[in-house]
Amino acid sequence: MKPLYKEFFSVAENGEMTVSAPESFNYAYDVVDRIASEDPDRRALVWVQDESCPLYEKTECHERVLTFSDLSRLSTQAANYFAQNGIGKGDRVLLLMKRHYTYWYVLLALHKLGAVALPATYMLNHDDLVYRMEKTAIRAVVCIGEQALCDKVAEAASECLGVRRLFCVGADCVGYHRIDTEIAGCPTVMDRVPTQKEDPILLYFTSGTTGRPKIVMQDGTYPLGHLQTALLWHNVQDGGLHLSVADTGWAKASWGKIYGQWLCGSAIMAYDYDVFSAVRMLEVMKKYHVTTFCAPPTIYRFFVKNRLLGNGFADVSYATTAGEAINRTIVEEFKELTGLDIHAGYGQTESVLLVGDLIGEKTRPGAMGKPSPLYRPLIVGEDGKETEVGVPGEIVIRRREGVTLACETGICIPPSSASDSGSAAWDSDFYHTGDIAWRDEDGYFWFVGRMDDMIKSSGYRISPFEVESVLIRHPAVMECAVTGVPDEQRGFVVKATVVLREGYLPDRKMTNQLREFVKSKTADYKAPRIVSYVDRLPKTFSGKIRHVEIRERDYAAAQAASEKAAEQSSPQSEEAPKET
Repeated sequence: MKPLYKEFFSVAENGEMTVSAPESFNYAYDVVDRIASEDPDRRALVWVQDESCPLYEKTECHERVLTFSDLSRLSTQAANYFAQNGIGKGDRVLLLMKRHYTYWYVLLALHKLGAVALPATYMLNHDDLVYRMEKTAIRAVVCIGEQALCDKVAEAASECLGVRRLFCVGADCVGYHRIDTEIAGCPTVMDRVPTQKEDPILLYFTSGTTGRPKIVMQDGTYPLGHLQTALLWHNVQDGGLHLSVADTGWAKASWGKIYGQWLCGSAIMAYDYDVFSAVRMLEVMKKYHVTTFCAPPTIYRFFVKNRLLGNGFADVSYATTAGEAINRTIVEEFKELTGLDIHAGYGQTESVLLVGDLIGEKTRPGAMGKPSPLYRPLIVGEDGKETEVGVPGEIVIRRREGVTLACETGICIPPSSASDSGSAAWDSDFYHTGDIAWRDEDGYFWFVGRMDDMIKSSGYRISPFEVESVLIRHPAVMECAVTGVPDEQRGFVVKATVVLREGYLPDRKMTNQLREFVKSKTADYKAPRIVSYVDRLPKTFSGKIRHVEIRERDYAAAQAASEKAAEQSSPQSEEAPKET
């Protein structure tokens, strides 16, 4: 059969893309079940379990290929199983399933019931879990069958009265019902549950630079928004195999591991690992003939800096990246090694692709790409007007009818809950991303930085990404993060936190070399006044560098030093004067 995407979108004469679907649209029924009925043997999911996974020794099967017929049947059985256990429309279910193949049919089962899935990373601690369970009224949890993780989740659930059921997959766990074995006796048919496309289907927590994580809710049109993600950016192929490097606990999994790819006819590669090994990942890519690939910049940096590409990209026709800005040097070196461009993409948990290197457009290394035809984002200044060419401003999105974007009244959290959602980012006309960029004369966007990350030193505004883009070009630098450190005279000074490549020493000579290297490539005031050397940078599980964590450490250290200095100079620390 032909891919289904053409049934759901149209392109206007001005180039704008419009996505539409019937009011009763439900991805599980109207895409997965339909493909299963018309092309039952079409490959949907290729799953391979790495030996680093804790469940590896507990299971005999480390590889599975699931067709759409398999997913349709398993998701229906799982939906019937959940219904038997009291899970229904509107109920919220927390998923901590890593990359286990059961995630895909469990998620589809929840869609079929009209329930709301909350994918999350297994790295959450006790307080993180309790916060999410209470804040979103979680009714049940599905957890990968690792006893230590299940114990942590059960302890958190015991403090939340709303959590009524605990399920596991992959292995038996004490106190949990095992879904993947217990669904075997469940019916393979079910009556369609009435749902509407505006009904919520997914809930994510997205971390900002301050405060607790914010709630982002997506409705039933969200999967269709990822048509442009897969079709215009990933460039997936009908009958191909797409690998996005992402844990299912992050929104990037929805970008690259299910919705748009299946709509465009491509199967999904799920490489299930706990410990990243570039060599093993490349072996998997070669063995299963991955045709399109997406990974965060940190993966590409590792490939390029260590020259570990081998034949892993032999069948890859298109490579993409997202999560954070990628340095031009990495793009250029990757092309020298593979002949492939790395096509950048930009978006947020609240959206699908906003800006990217879209098919048909010439790639400009270092650029974010061009505005997506679905959203048509703009760059505006403080006056709310679109900036001129070359002038930085904030990336914003104008409201459009029929376009899904979380945190809009009626789609995300109601206005009364605005403090816990991202809805405060909306004003009367625009959604504010908080990201700064400028556009060139051909309409390409160029990333400057987060509004919260910008460094103001001695009156200069400095983009951390610009300094990082220079530092990463030095042969000694494996990775780096640039932040601002409080300074009494200058307000802030530039600090570089650096991971050196093997064979280089973190000494004063190296610090001087790095400072002079930056000065030779850009303005003197952008050179780091402080250089700190570390073995690794703090990152999210998806590989994004956590600048906020570095800043918080620096602020804490600066505050402690200030308090110590105040104590040493305080009159109370001196000998009390004698009475006269």
